[in-house]
Amino acid sequence: MADLESQRGGGLGGGGLVFGPPAIIGDEEEEEDSPEVLLSVLAQHGQVGLCFYDSKDSSLHYMIDTPDNYKLHLLARVIQEVSPHVVITSAKQELCMTRFLQQLGSNPDYKPEVVTYPYVDFGLEVGKQRLLSAHLPFLPASISERDKMSYLSSCISFDSPLMLRAVGALLKCLDRRRVGVELEDSSVGVPILQFHAYTLKGVVCIDRDTYSVLQIFKSEFHPSVYKLHSGEKEGLSLYGILNRCRCKFGSKLLRQWFLRPTQDLAVLHRRQEVIRFFTSPRNSDALSTLQSSLRNISNIPTYLRRMSLSNTKVTDWQSLYKTVYNAVCIRDTVRRLPQSIQLFRDISEGFSDDLHYIASLISRVVDFETSTAENRFTVKPNVDPAIDEKKTRMMGLSNFLTDVARRELEHLDARIPSCCVIYIPLIGFLLSVPRLPSMLQKEDFEIEGLDFMFLSEDRLHYRSQRTKELDDLLGDLHCDIRDMERAVMTQLQNTILERSESLYKVLDLIAELDSLMAMSSASQEYGYTSPTLASHRRITVTQGRHPLLELCSPMFVANSFQSSESQGRVKIITGPNSSGKSIYLKQVGLIVFMALIGSDVPAKEAEIGLVDGLFTRMQSRESVSVGLSTFMIDLNQMAQALNSSSGNSLVLIDEFGKGTNTVDGLSLLAASISHWLRKAPVDVPHVLLATNFHSLLQLGLLPSSGLLSLLTLETAVDGDELVFLYQLKEGICQSSYAANIATLAGLPASLVHRGVEVSELYRTGRSIKRIDKESSDEQANRCRSVVEKFLSIDLEDQELDLQHFLKEELLPSAGGLLNRS
Repeated sequence: MADLESQRGGGLGGGGLVFGPPAIIGDEEEEEDSPEVLLSVLAQHGQVGLCFYDSKDSSLHYMIDTPDNYKLHLLARVIQEVSPHVVITSAKQELCMTRFLQQLGSNPDYKPEVVTYPYVDFGLEVGKQRLLSAHLPFLPASISERDKMSYLSSCISFDSPLMLRAVGALLKCLDRRRVGVELEDSSVGVPILQFHAYTLKGVVCIDRDTYSVLQIFKSEFHPSVYKLHSGEKEGLSLYGILNRCRCKFGSKLLRQWFLRPTQDLAVLHRRQEVIRFFTSPRNSDALSTLQSSLRNISNIPTYLRRMSLSNTKVTDWQSLYKTVYNAVCIRDTVRRLPQSIQLFRDISEGFSDDLHYIASLISRVVDFETSTAENRFTVKPNVDPAIDEKKTRMMGLSNFLTDVARRELEHLDARIPSCCVIYIPLIGFLLSVPRLPSMLQKEDFEIEGLDFMFLSEDRLHYRSQRTKELDDLLGDLHCDIRDMERAVMTQLQNTILERSESLYKVLDLIAELDSLMAMSSASQEYGYTSPTLASHRRITVTQGRHPLLELCSPMFVANSFQSSESQGRVKIITGPNSSGKSIYLKQVGLIVFMALIGSDVPAKEAEIGLVDGLFTRMQSRESVSVGLSTFMIDLNQMAQALNSSSGNSLVLIDEFGKGTNTVDGLSLLAASISHWLRKAPVDVPHVLLATNFHSLLQLGLLPSSGLLSLLTLETAVDGDELVFLYQLKEGICQSSYAANIATLAGLPASLVHRGVEVSELYRTGRSIKRIDKESSDEQANRCRSVVEKFLSIDLEDQELDLQHFLKEELLPSAGGLLNRS
């Protein structure tokens, strides 16, 4: 397999044409003009969109928007595979991208040139306009903008805004540098001769339409009116039923696995062995113990970021301690499990003693009870002797200040009944006396030997000579204690930040453990089976079930699926409407998808060979942003399946061709199937096609081939009632039973009867008689009767008979006119 999986895609995406690179004259020039690769990338909100241009064959490769972690591991893999000479990104970038570029620049073995453009050059509309204005030599110069957009929509995904924005910046860089056309006239643009969908090596290619139609994800608005604007929740979807994660990092990682299914058997086997362990009933205690600890794992990156900014809250210290403590509990539990399982061994070795050190350090230093009461960081006793001393002096101040106040009262005016000495942080020690009734104006507040400070709640506060001495003697104890405790907190933060790498490693392993335990819990509850994964091209599923429908239906009929390397790879399924054809297609797609993320599958047995792509043409949709018709989008989906699928792909097609004229749709469908059947078996993907075009088989429009298999879903007719058995069998459906389905749907009986009548006449080639007009025989008989009656009238003697004839038989309106005349 080539390093770039995108090489298996057809040139120009949906067009299917491949144009070679410009002709090069002479070997010397070929050696001088080394190919150049320019990569444009944009990372925002956990998503990465990128594209790159290869001057060797003037091709533009694009990758649909894909989730990535805070270290941009996915982007690092792309750059490692592509090895671009130039990396283009926005000057306005997130912190993760800044750090990534710094690491990239510090690599002594590979330092690409980094080009930054203003953020406006990464605008979505700017990207679309630059793509429309790009030099595409394979398109006629006279092509309209609308037709060009329609064609480009079959070559490149317009559903990935980050990627489209990166394309705009890439095209700007190509035009500025004039890559490959440096010696040409300035009017000659940089040519783009091919478009390729780029997929990382080992990652299964799945587009957004496939995710939508298979209901792998399904977002719904929150039912609470208070949360309508706060986001969405996951509806009934495959991700929704498998996501039993106890911490949000597990959910996030599981979602990344769903978005990047893999062909890497080592990765899949690593996941399977953990799921297999936890699905065993004898390990249920270990599962529940670990899941209870996982509930207390919090957002470590957020806490570390706040520590680096010295902006840590009391709740952060509590959550961090709880997280590290439970991580230690998880390590201790896992160390008692079989170390032959790779993940358990990684956790046992990877959860270093730094965790225990951090947990014990926080527990020994932070006084959580006092911190919560005072809403600030406070230190436990015996941590710092200097802090303990000052706190002791603070605690002894109450009795001492009472004695000071008693002595101060002896020197005050006899009218003042009482006084007290108080301490106010940042202000110091003050003498507080009650306000007398005679003290009305500010001038009345003056007392000899005292400096008035302020009035608060009918108490006057003064600074005396004694309180000044206390300030000098004791100082600002409260602020001193706070400053000293803040210094301790800073020292604690630095100690933890020095060991942050251990915490990040813990987070990655905990997320993996949480995701696998979530899938094992779902597997145990729903009765899934661990599939056999191998490197061959066969797919065998015994008694497979639809993972979502079986939860909603009281009864579900299981069906098997088998596709060998050289026989029955193209399966055509016919059957009545509502017989379960679409469900069967989705069932096979979901089972294969689940196997490619390492999950157990809903089947009695399953053996899944390597699948490098999952393509669908099942759900018609409309696009306002691109302005394409529904049928045009259907054609784009079919073009993607025809041009990008390989002999290891799975293609699901449901009712293709029904969006246009019947003959044209049937012809396109037959041509598409014949395209696959005429290929060598090694290049034919697994194809499941459901259709109601029975003429496809009845008229013999397909070539005979051992690759073709004909299937149908069983039904039975009980009187006038159609009974669905939902059992797959070999054969061809002879009738769509549309009338029976229409009756079940509640259409009027007269309408259904007329439909059956017209269908039978059309099928046998007889003329269809309209019921809203007279038949030709009835019309001829009526005309003959009118002529005979007219000839029997004596026009000279029977004028009244003529008026009656005109009024009643021939022209009722004319009779009225004769009467008025």
